[in-house]
Amino acid sequence: MKELVVLSGKGGTGKTSLVGALATLAGNKVLVDCDVDAANLYLIADPEIGESHVFIGGQKAEIDQQLCTYCGECLDYCRFEAIVSVASDAPEREPKFEIDRLNCEGCGVCTYFCPENAISMQPAESGKWYVSDTRFGPMVHGQLGPGEGNSGKLVTVLRKKARDEAESLKY
Repeated sequence: MKELVVLSGKGGTGKTSLVGALATLAGNKVLVDCDVDAANLYLIADPEIGESHVFIGGQKAEIDQQLCTYCGECLDYCRFEAIVSVASDAPEREPKFEIDRLNCEGCGVCTYFCPENAISMQPAESGKWYVSDTRFGPMVHGQLGPGEGNSGKLVTVLRKKARDEAESLKY
């Protein structure tokens, strides 16, 4: 198996256009778009999604409302302002704290300082990845959610799946 990689360079220099042109010429190939932050090879390849997978790239805090005593320790320690006070459904339990998942960086400091152990870290969906059919052949691609990190982990998943696809097709 041979691997051709087109990488690096300023946006708009033609990397995707070059790959699209090579895809029309080369036989027995698996395409993989590792630009998970701003993928656009799909615009040229017009993929038909065959497989869709959730990408878990990290963890986010979650508050167990049954255990939370609303002491506010988590508010004091969260430097990302990911813990917010909201109106509670039950008037006798004001205020209620919730996690703003866009602001939560998954650092876990809130779990460490919560005296009631009411906060835990839970796996969080960071994006999706796909195996698709195109007129050029199979393509593996993915997309991180807005503001999500761990693009390197998703790229590793895509590269491994593309290699597995090529090996299964005996390319």
